[in-house]
Amino acid sequence: MSVKISQKIKGFKVVDVEAERVRLAAEEAAAVVQMDETLQRPETLVGATYKIKSPLFEHALYVTINDVVLNPGTAYEQRRPFEIFINSKGMEHFQWIVALTRIMSAVFRKGGDCTFLVEELKAVFDPRGGYLKRGGIYMPSLVAEIGAVLERHLIAIGLMEGQQLDEGQKLYLAEKRAAYEASLGTSTAEPGEGFPPGSQLCGKCNTQAVVQMDGCATCLNCGHSKCG
Repeated sequence: MSVKISQKIKGFKVVDVEAERVRLAAEEAAAVVQMDETLQRPETLVGATYKIKSPLFEHALYVTINDVVLNPGTAYEQRRPFEIFINSKGMEHFQWIVALTRIMSAVFRKGGDCTFLVEELKAVFDPRGGYLKRGGIYMPSLVAEIGAVLERHLIAIGLMEGQQLDEGQKLYLAEKRAAYEASLGTSTAEPGEGFPPGSQLCGKCNTQAVVQMDGCATCLNCGHSKCG
């Protein structure tokens, strides 16, 4: 397209389109709000509450994780955990729960990668022994289950990637499970929540779902097999 110049040209400059694009992108990125200790708590936060019911304790724990939404309405919008609270009717854990939640909240507000908390918490073992929660999942301690709740939340807001099975793997495991239950002449009362009686603990996903099929130990939850 031609442009008619009606005035006298006094000077000109060549514009590097790529350099200009990079400059504008850098300016836009510099304006992005990042998570750090200087970020003030907004009046309203979004979050979720998770229930933990351990067979080792009388009262349930309720874990609430509140998130701050950074750069809302832009391409840089991100949801980050800002604080965590744990409530219960039982007071026997009050002291260490307050200490744990304050430290975790401080780590959240520090900014950077906070996903390492998941592995640190899940690696805590109770010297009295762990327990199996609903679905046959082994929890080595109450602290480890708090870590599992945090992992679930971080996956939900997109800070961690969950280990999801594809449709083919789900179908394969469902067929294996049905074949195993048919060979025993039994079935689980709640499909998807429990696994066949006599299942062993899987060393990969910590779920009591390993059965012997065709002479090979196979996990009906994650598909792990010692036979490859």
